[in-house]
Amino acid sequence: MAIAKEWKKKRRFRQSFAAMLQKILNRPLQSPPWSGPCNSIIILAQEKYGDAILLTPLLKNLKRQFPETQLHLVTFSKATTAFFMHDPNLSGIHYAKSNPAIYIRNVLLKRFDLLFNTKDHPSTNFLVQSLIIRARCKAGIANAFHKGIYDYLVDIDYHSPVAIKNCGLLDILGKPADPGSCRPYIPVMPVTDEVKAFSEKTVNRQFIGLNISAGGPTRYWTEKNWKTLADRFHHKRFIVLSTPADGLLKQALERDCPNIEPSPATGNIYEAGLLVRNLELLVTPDTAMIHVASCSNTPVIGLYGAAPQDQSRFRPFLVEHRVLVSPSILVKDIEPECVIDAIHEMLVH
Repeated sequence: MAIAKEWKKKRRFRQSFAAMLQKILNRPLQSPPWSGPCNSIIILAQEKYGDAILLTPLLKNLKRQFPETQLHLVTFSKATTAFFMHDPNLSGIHYAKSNPAIYIRNVLLKRFDLLFNTKDHPSTNFLVQSLIIRARCKAGIANAFHKGIYDYLVDIDYHSPVAIKNCGLLDILGKPADPGSCRPYIPVMPVTDEVKAFSEKTVNRQFIGLNISAGGPTRYWTEKNWKTLADRFHHKRFIVLSTPADGLLKQALERDCPNIEPSPATGNIYEAGLLVRNLELLVTPDTAMIHVASCSNTPVIGLYGAAPQDQSRFRPFLVEHRVLVSPSILVKDIEPECVIDAIHEMLVH
């Protein structure tokens, strides 16, 4: 209850701040396409791995349509900063919480042709950056609290997939992207010899992947449920994927379930992607691994809480999938039999 009250308090503040900016700025909304110069674009990137993955379709399509344009990214977490560090489509990555002098020199003292806010709801940090970064044109995603702040708004239903929303910027630029060109990717990152060797071992797609990690406590399935799943498919071979924080649970499942093949720990999301691309199927809670599967067109079963906005905006994209929804906000309330039935259905599909 206390958490819910705090969240509502923060939401009211964000909305009040946005409403104040709307009155001060009162920018008239323009109709696309924007025909101004497009030599530099700066994009405000969201904070989580899943958000980062779902931004990559926009980056590759922008580079394809505007190969001479410099693409800059403002990041707000160390995780997304590291994620994009080796992305060949980017000209610059600017961590907003880094040394202020560096950020002022590389971002605030420059003038860009276009700024794009990727959030589809009012965010204080993103609104402040939209205000202080100098750009000839400023674009965002349609929201009642974004009107009057941006010159152009991506007019798309709130429940549309986030990857499609991001690529809506191309509509504003007069170069709409075909949905089929919006498959995400993961920029290349360092790979250990152990992960590389194991990836080669699984190249024949004979394994089912079980991702046991999630982005929050409400999204975890239980150890008992994972064991039940492996036991019911004793004739199949599994591998377990996890973050370092869940390494002990991964080891326990590998020890207790004879049909789970021990696999090396992955040190970054690119390494996890190397293993996912060789899987016959991935089972995972609603987390970034849903979108890792989309990168390699690996069939996926997603375990979701009851929140409809998570099921719509962050559902599997451009990949064969099943979405299983909990009767509550807790993913652990999804019965193993539901997942077992979904696996049977997908294996014979």
